[in-house]
Amino acid sequence: MSIRHGLLALLAAGPRYGSRLRTDFETRTGGTWPLNIGQVYTTLGRLERDGMVAQDDVDAAGRTLYALTEAGRAELRSWYDRPVERADPPRDELAIKLVMALGADGVDVREVVEAQRRHVARVLHDHVRQRAEALARAPERPEEMARLLVLEQLVFQAEAEVRWLDHCEARLLRFTCEEEPPGREQPEA
Repeated sequence: MSIRHGLLALLAAGPRYGSRLRTDFETRTGGTWPLNIGQVYTTLGRLERDGMVAQDDVDAAGRTLYALTEAGRAELRSWYDRPVERADPPRDELAIKLVMALGADGVDVREVVEAQRRHVARVLHDHVRQRAEALARAPERPEEMARLLVLEQLVFQAEAEVRWLDHCEARLLRFTCEEEPPGREQPEA
């Protein structure tokens, strides 16, 4: 997730202070990706260092307002224009867990898969319920539509994870069947 570009996008609408950026980011993403205020200020510091934002003014409460610079506007336009790169996928903890569980003493990787499947099924159920509630309210404002889009992405990701877990289970079943030592005959029924 690009907090950097999200903050630039919010600043395109006008100067804001850090905690307002945090609130606006969380509202815009439907509360799905909460931000630590430290992340916001660290990111603002880097954006300022890179010439993409500048301290603009101080509001009546004494909070520093940040504004987008021309370099920031150019970076934001460039971000909107380019596709999100998927060539170097991030390390996925579940994939790492499954590959480490293979052959680990005392670990049944199929149980690891099943535990994850139960968890994802609960998460999927929750996302589907939230999506249904959002659809029932018929989104009218941009932040309502944004929440719906984020919820739908979460539903699709959970569905994809369930399909992948099903695939892993089938692959593991074939693997363990192939591992049976040759010459060991199964008893006849």
